[in-house]
Amino acid sequence: MSRIGRMPVEIPAGVTVTVAAGNVVTVAGPLGTLTETLCPRMTLKQEGNVITVERPSDEKEDRSLHGLTRALLNNMVVGVSQGYKKQLDIVGVGYRVIQQGKTITFNLGHSHTISFTETDLIKFEVPNPNTVIVKGINKQEVGQMAAVIRSKRPPEPYHGKGVKYSDEHIRRKAGKTGGKGK
Repeated sequence: MSRIGRMPVEIPAGVTVTVAAGNVVTVAGPLGTLTETLCPRMTLKQEGNVITVERPSDEKEDRSLHGLTRALLNNMVVGVSQGYKKQLDIVGVGYRVIQQGKTITFNLGHSHTISFTETDLIKFEVPNPNTVIVKGINKQEVGQMAAVIRSKRPPEPYHGKGVKYSDEHIRRKAGKTGGKGK
């Protein structure tokens, strides 16, 4: 059995889970509502405040979809109850971010500024000019937006300048060691 797939999904207070035909799952909570179509071959059983995912057979595809289905369902429940966030740090002289209403603007050493606008699923928070926090209820959307922001100026290994995740460690390289030619 899949270690992830056989774990039950606990539903906290204030969260409602509805499973419709074809495994269309709707999860509503204090932070919002998420709807997703999960694999129709998996069986979702709800008993009180616990949902379990069962697979139809031990075929390789069913085994792989078992854990995936459970993880997607758990991510939806956690998203509408607690939410997700990714913190990005901006390192470099003159690199900064400015928030103006629902838009954030980056100065990352390019000849132009780079802007992003909040959506229904993604919110931005700028506690200081060198930090941006991406928040939302959908784990995939939050991770994707953080990755897109990071891709505008990935950290480089020689000086460590760029946009990096707050928990990311940049492996530094030594610069040139050679002297003048002989």
